[in-house]
This record gives sequence, C-alpha cells and structure tokens, in this order.
Amino acid sequence: MKMKSGFTLLEMLIVIAVIATVVAIGVPAMGTFIQNDRLTTQINTLVGHLSLARSEAVKRAQGVAVCVSNNTTSCTGTNNWEQGWIVYVDVNGNGARDGGEEILRVKQALEGGNTLKPATIGSQVTYDYRGFASGASVGSFSLCDSRGATYGKAIAISNTGRVRKESSVSC
Repeated sequence: MKMKSGFTLLEMLIVIAVIATVVAIGVPAMGTFIQNDRLTTQINTLVGHLSLARSEAVKRAQGVAVCVSNNTTSCTGTNNWEQGWIVYVDVNGNGARDGGEEILRVKQALEGGNTLKPATIGSQVTYDYRGFASGASVGSFSLCDSRGATYGKAIAISNTGRVRKESSVSC
C-alpha cells in the first residue's frame, strides 16, 4: 500500500493562522516605518538644498536663495513651504528670481500631507557671498505629519548659515 503525502486540513489551518498573525503585527509597524522614513527623507532634502545654496553662494561669490515655489520656476512669496521650493542664483541680489537667473535645484510639493512651517523665516532663505544667512533667513523649520510634534523633525539656520538639527518641534 502506498502512502499518500500532502498536508492535512489541520496543518494548513495552523500555517494560515501563523501567517495571519505575522501580517497583523507587521502591517501597522510598516506604516509607522514609512511615515518615519518620509519625514527623515523630506528634512534631509531641505538640509541638502540649504547646504547646496550656501556652498554655491561661496563658490560663485554671489547670492544664492531658496524660496517657496509651487510651479518650479518662480517664487510664490508665501510661507507654504510644503508646496515645494527652488534653489536659484540671485545674480542681481534683489531677493526675487528674475528670468535669466539660474535654477540649481527644484523640490516638488511634500508627499504624505506633511507640513513644513518656518518659525521666523519668511518665504525665502538667502545666502550672501560669504555663505552667511541674511537676517530674515535666520530661524527654524518644523516638519510634521498627522502624528504631531512627537514624531516631527526640526532644523535651525544660524547667522553664519549653518544648518543644524533642533530638539524642539512645534507643529
């Protein structure tokens, strides 16, 4: 007599129960991981663009600015940084992007419904030829998602143009 090999119904139900338990535990943790990763990526992108603007200002010996932009070509003049921003060379130093001024980087709107709020910074961060941030460009940003300040990220820009991580976040 030949033995038939295979799974019994009981064995199959146990395997399905184990898989369901692992998925039930893993899926919420994956959502939190995605939210945390999105915040980290977005704040690092901002820091990178600010650092680029500072280094280009020194390298080119002229002003470079980062401003709010919702169309990737001009500054909006609003404080809605979650709309996106552009990094441009401010050749004439007038604090506004004119037609012939070079755009160095573009950032589209933030994903995930996250908010990026400046504390004292307006709609633009400007670096002079020494890499120093101008008066209105000194301050901090808070990046938050739907979970609030507990999970938020913050950075500060000093008078010398240095960008650093802040411990206090206000959403």
